[in-house]
Amino acid sequence: MIISITNQKGGVGKTTTAVNLSAGLAEKGLKTLVVDLDPQGNSTMSFTDVTPEEPNMFDVLARTLPMDEIIRQSAESPNLFVAPSRISMAKFEASLVGELDAPYRLKDSVELVADEYDAIIIDTPPTLGLTTVNSLVASTHVLIPIQASYFALEGTDDLLETIDKIKARPNRELRILGVLVTLFDKRTILSRQVFEEIKGVFGDLVFDSVISKSVRLEESPAHRQSIFTYAPSSSGAFEYYQLCEEVLQRVGT
Repeated sequence: MIISITNQKGGVGKTTTAVNLSAGLAEKGLKTLVVDLDPQGNSTMSFTDVTPEEPNMFDVLARTLPMDEIIRQSAESPNLFVAPSRISMAKFEASLVGELDAPYRLKDSVELVADEYDAIIIDTPPTLGLTTVNSLVASTHVLIPIQASYFALEGTDDLLETIDKIKARPNRELRILGVLVTLFDKRTILSRQVFEEIKGVFGDLVFDSVISKSVRLEESPAHRQSIFTYAPSSSGAFEYYQLCEEVLQRVGT
């Protein structure tokens, strides 16, 4: 399975989900690769130290290095590996203007290493540009995190339209794995109302697992750890463990 974690809105828990879903799958014994396509490199920094000079996903997508040469083992788990990103990824889209194979760069690179991993999780930038299109073309599934807040569904029409376009031509096998409600605050009426609104739009696609607002989840990236190593008995660890179970069930693994 190759899962894109995608939403063009920032601050919805996309990287948090990429980091903790991949760490949870690795904890369950799946050899897992995190592909970081976000120029901010937060998924990368959660698992490994990479200097600006070291090769990263920009070099892969620019076709100057094969993917297996940039992959690093994480400090988190012997089952967890990272294809790192750096700020140079911000140049990717401009560098591919006019290139006919532009949407297929990631797919071509991932295909060369896919057989070595049980799961590949792709963290995308908060845009619907060429980088995200590359991720969707390369993936078998897409997971959409949506924050339980006002205007939660703003922009989802554009995302769903993009997914439909990808399914129509470049990747007919792509399917939505599920919608994950994040930053949920069970103390507020608003969060509960937004959850019902999301459920009304997406129905059974909404995961039973809900990711609550959590100080531990906010702290763990600063310690360069997933929630499973930083606070294994926390509510965040329990919720992401539940999500891992649901993901595996939906994929049929």
